[in-house]
Amino acid sequence: MTTNEEMSLVEHLGELRKRILWILVVLVIGMVGGLICAKPIIRYLKNIPPASGIGWNVFSPWDALRLYMNFGLAVGILITLPVILYHIWAFVKPGLREVEQKASIIYIPAAFVLFLLGLSFGYWVVFPMAFYFTSSISKSLEITELYGAAQYFTFMFNIILPLALVFEMPIVVMFLTKIRLLNPKRLHKFRRYAYMLMVILATVITPPDAISAILVSVPLIVLYEVSVFLSGFIYRKQLMKDAEWEKEFGAK
Repeated sequence: MTTNEEMSLVEHLGELRKRILWILVVLVIGMVGGLICAKPIIRYLKNIPPASGIGWNVFSPWDALRLYMNFGLAVGILITLPVILYHIWAFVKPGLREVEQKASIIYIPAAFVLFLLGLSFGYWVVFPMAFYFTSSISKSLEITELYGAAQYFTFMFNIILPLALVFEMPIVVMFLTKIRLLNPKRLHKFRRYAYMLMVILATVITPPDAISAILVSVPLIVLYEVSVFLSGFIYRKQLMKDAEWEKEFGAK
């Protein structure tokens, strides 16, 4: 490795460190804001279905503090997400052509919107189904339901956060297609396996009945098909540009 290459590597590592520090600073600020907003958010969620009408308890002196910290971290991550996406884009920006830089910058707001949609779908659709199902089992067994506040929200986050990440699939697929690591042909080839993964994921995070699994797996499959469509759109544009380049400069 030459001295210039070593300097380049050092510069890249320095830039990466600066971007990580910026992300951590914004995350801390976001967590402070999250801790300030935690109390009204928790009270609001306590008074709407499926939490309304049930009593919450804490089972250790640390539970209330842990609840606050979890919400602070969740809100902090939500606030920091656009910053994280921007710094990822800015870090890979030098390796992209100018037209790719302009096209990929729109991924940031799109990824944030999809994350919010995933959270909404998880909270308003999947989480109530899972909660009411587990509650019905307790009632059928004549077991008194005594809910811990920290455990309730851990159960909620374990459902909605994975779904929010899954909703990022179109953006990930578009980006990987843009840098030519994916194409619609590969996505078509692995479609059956993708469907199987979607159904398994839906079965894991929902009550073990066919209707719930279908209600969740269908939107996930639609999301995959949207990803395939977007990948095909980008791929066709790439082929057209490649053909224009070859026509102008000639194939090597």
